Amino acid sequence: MSGLTPPERSTLFLIAVLTTLAGVANYQPWPAVPRFAVATLALAGLAWVVSFATEQLGERFGPGVTGMLQSTLGNLPELFVVIFALQKGELVVAQTAIIGSILANALLVLGLVIVLGARRAPDGMMRFSRRLPRDTATLLQVTVFIIVLLGLSLSSHDPASHHVKAISIVGAICLLVIYLAWVVPYLRSDRLPRSDRLPDSGEPAGGRRPEPRLSLTLILALLIVAGTASAFVSDWFVNGLQPAIVQLHISQAFAGLVIVAIAGNAVENTAGLVLAWKGHSDLAISVVKNSVAQIAAFLFPALVLISFALATTLTFALAPVYIGALALTALILWQVTGDGQAAEFEGWALVALYVILATLTLYE
Repeated sequence: MSGLTPPERSTLFLIAVLTTLAGVANYQPWPAVPRFAVATLALAGLAWVVSFATEQLGERFGPGVTGMLQSTLGNLPELFVVIFALQKGELVVAQTAIIGSILANALLVLGLVIVLGARRAPDGMMRFSRRLPRDTATLLQVTVFIIVLLGLSLSSHDPASHHVKAISIVGAICLLVIYLAWVVPYLRSDRLPRSDRLPDSGEPAGGRRPEPRLSLTLILALLIVAGTASAFVSDWFVNGLQPAIVQLHISQAFAGLVIVAIAGNAVENTAGLVLAWKGHSDLAISVVKNSVAQIAAFLFPALVLISFALATTLTFALAPVYIGALALTALILWQVTGDGQAAEFEGWALVALYVILATLTLYE
């Protein structure tokens, strides 16, 4: 455990205790709300471990690879939660968890990152590379295109509306192909040319990065242990979700869109905010935007295909309110971040949109 500071060791110990308590609560007759609360804290804690270890690993690479690593490993809890929810027949929770992850990252987390980044900037304007925001908007729009078409087909009851599963399979495959066609060149061009960067982006001069404090062996051990534990805690989390929903009198939509989405995306929540506060604008945006792109164009279609082997099938057919929320989010993302800069009020605008949406789901 060399290289870890005393606060980091204490945090890891606390997360280990929470994970153990979550396991005990799952197999013992604990009350519903405490059982669910412990599982939620354990899931968020394990996401923090993944974030911390990936940040150390990512210091060997540029912002593109680092953001991709954090997003990929940080989405493990989300992947497990949705799979277990589908296996237990919780379709609404699975759907809203995926949609909630996209909206929570694109609105809430990105908004707070922009607020912090703008406040840390000398002129009150957060600046970052233009490429990733543009690419993310494109990937999200392709996903929304499939969802909107299915929604229109179902609402009009045309012949295609009887083939939602087949259309979802074709759409999922197309999205995965598009995502791979984007991600490979993106990672290869991790070091963007200076012409694509705006001045004062907040990145270290000369592109030099500090050496990681932890050994590669310890980093990999943390990632493996946290990833494995996330699979178990995700199952316990889903087991405790329904009893907690009943006792707290909240809707499944609110639970999936807000509680599951925020807990399952603790990596982006913590890493993006910390990086923005430190002034690493490109890296902060990379972590959040990579997560949005990955959930929309990789995780969602992958889960659609995986679901055909589970008890409940997931498709791109969503409730109209979520179709509208996704379509409008894709538009505002382009508006706010497409030019490579954002002011503080734009960040607060994104946060406000998420609060409005979360309030609506309380009454779903």
